Amino acid sequence: EKIKAAGVDDIVIAPAQRGLHGTLMANTTVRRMALKQTFRALGYPLLNLPGDAPTPEMETILAAQAIGKYGGFLLMDHFTPETAYPLLVLRQNIYTDPQKPIQVQPGLYEINNPGPEDPVLVTTNFSITYFSVANEVESSGLPAWLLVTEAEGMSVLTAWAAGKFDAERIAKDVKRFNVGQKLNRKRLVLPGHTAVLSGEVEEELPGWEVRVGPREAVDVPSFLKQAL
Repeated sequence: EKIKAAGVDDIVIAPAQRGLHGTLMANTTVRRMALKQTFRALGYPLLNLPGDAPTPEMETILAAQAIGKYGGFLLMDHFTPETAYPLLVLRQNIYTDPQKPIQVQPGLYEINNPGPEDPVLVTTNFSITYFSVANEVESSGLPAWLLVTEAEGMSVLTAWAAGKFDAERIAKDVKRFNVGQKLNRKRLVLPGHTAVLSGEVEEELPGWEVRVGPREAVDVPSFLKQAL
């Protein structure tokens, strides 16, 4: 409070306790005092020092605990890729809006170096849907284009039911990402659950061959081998 009264606004709190138990207790106590007891002087970000740990492995564990339990800043002695990546992924998974689906960037993705004769698979920008389809195609070794449409992060069925994945939106993204300019043979494969859209997509995209793919991502490789 004296520091604040002196005109300093950028303040962090560094609890003196160290170790797993001490850091957890200190962080939790400070946050409870600020929120439940409305002691505003303890409402500033917390600075934790996992670099005091005896080994790099313990330093990473302490850092992970601090990320999950109220740490605002971490001061580390080791920040190698094998240490940084897990911590960054942990932070990203914790500090997300649970009401907002995790999304991937809409666009045209290349899988296994596709050429102008290879088909275009269509899906939504829901991250789980995207990675399910992309991983299956990649593991098959078959080249394909993957058009990820803007569906506000919803899965295929959810987006279709909500009116976020329809023929007009698919056609719009085909044109927006200049998909046709990359192809000699224009083949578009819709998710199996949205077979009802095939006729409408053909009307929106004259000159395109519209096919209906499998309902499950695991069946995409066999579909690419047998049907295309």
